[in-house]
Amino acid sequence: MLSQMREDIQVVFERDPAARSTFEVVLTYSGLHAIWGHRISHKLWKAGWFTLARVVSQVTRFFTGIEIHPGATIGKGLFIDHGMGVVIGETCEIGDNVTIYQGVTLGGTGKEKGKRHPTVGNNVIIASGAKVLGSFKIGDNSKIGAGSVVLQEVPPNSTVVGIPGRIRIQDGKRVTHDLDHVNLPDPVADMIRGMQQEIEQLRKEVALLREEKAKNEHSVH
Repeated sequence: MLSQMREDIQVVFERDPAARSTFEVVLTYSGLHAIWGHRISHKLWKAGWFTLARVVSQVTRFFTGIEIHPGATIGKGLFIDHGMGVVIGETCEIGDNVTIYQGVTLGGTGKEKGKRHPTVGNNVIIASGAKVLGSFKIGDNSKIGAGSVVLQEVPPNSTVVGIPGRIRIQDGKRVTHDLDHVNLPDPVADMIRGMQQEIEQLRKEVALLREEKAKNEHSVH
């Protein structure tokens, strides 16, 4: 337990340049406290003490602002930076050396049973405010951009941004998409334009009929 706690502290120093001393990290880093609290609640959960595990989880949430369900599985080297508002669901699985920033949700999409939360691979970075929703995998060495909403599987070595999240870089190469998400087709506007064209055509035909009528009347007189 003590060696694991030392490893957790070392992770903070490796990934946060603002960390100054072990004393400061132990006393003030809420992400570290949340991870330690989860270790206790997870052991209680695995032992079948579900209610007690949830109590420990909620107490940890009260003090840290980070909610990790006792059933979630977390690997080594997790770093939660400025973790206020982070939510990690019951069936979520997190690999090794993952970094999560504030406001991140690793959640489900509804009331489905069984595995309903994401599986996060190793060496993944999930930036501020990102929402990863559903039972799929975020591949190793991937990055989720700030504010992104990810609803489908992400291959390894990918960078995902946007709402909904789309792969922009994979294996170091920029990914292009045929569909222009800025200039999407507007069926209502297309219908209005079609009606305008029909009206203009009808106006021309009416004008021609009036001219023919006027010519016929003039020839009669």
